[in-house]
Amino acid sequence: MKDATINRIRQFITDRDWGQYHSPANLAKSISIEANELLECFQWSDTEYDLQHVKEELADVLVYCRDLLDELGLDEDEIVNMKMDMNEKKYPVDKARGNNKKYTEF
Repeated sequence: MKDATINRIRQFITDRDWGQYHSPANLAKSISIEANELLECFQWSDTEYDLQHVKEELADVLVYCRDLLDELGLDEDEIVNMKMDMNEKKYPVDKARGNNKKYTEF
């Protein structure tokens, strides 16, 4: 996410004094709620959906994720790369390519 966007999100929260409500638990709940609203966009069809609505719900998820990163003092690149390292070990290319099985089934 670009710095200008991150700063805009932070300013939005600061201007409204909403930080007091942004505990890690509340933010995690909000991420889950918004992710379910995103899922609702695809409730009745995998191919027919309102792209604008998808974008709005996806943005809500991303904003809450950004808020949680800030609240916990985490760097998104660091934690994503940590998880990718783990995933690459669990899902080696020679076993996982073209295969949708969980790593425990290899």
